[in-house]
Amino acid sequence: MHRKQRVLEKEMGDAGMMTMTLRIALILVSVVTFFLMMRKIRQSKVQIESAIFWIVLAMVLVIYSIFPAAADFCARVLGIYSTANFLFLVAIFLLIVKVFDMTIQISQLETKIKELVQQMALEEKRHEEEK
Repeated sequence: MHRKQRVLEKEMGDAGMMTMTLRIALILVSVVTFFLMMRKIRQSKVQIESAIFWIVLAMVLVIYSIFPAAADFCARVLGIYSTANFLFLVAIFLLIVKVFDMTIQISQLETKIKELVQQMALEEKRHEEEK
């Protein structure tokens, strides 16, 4: 088993490693995301609870960029050939989870709006009947 793994590592060479360009891009995107979220929080356009996801994601990407061996290790453990593929897979997975969470929140808000509109209509009708 270990012999196969060493042979695979030799075949992979640096293919599994993150390129410097990818590392720099991840750091830049993460820093920009972090500052945009902080700015939106200060402007009261985003609630802190909603921004936490993006801030944590940015920090994880910075950690993987600064310590690429951690991303390489995670990729190898999951059996993913390339570290870049691992990072994209993780990003896609997390974004799908975020979209699912937002879908649930939107559905709950739509239900609340519907109930509030119905309550307002009933109160308006009662108010008209009292006149």
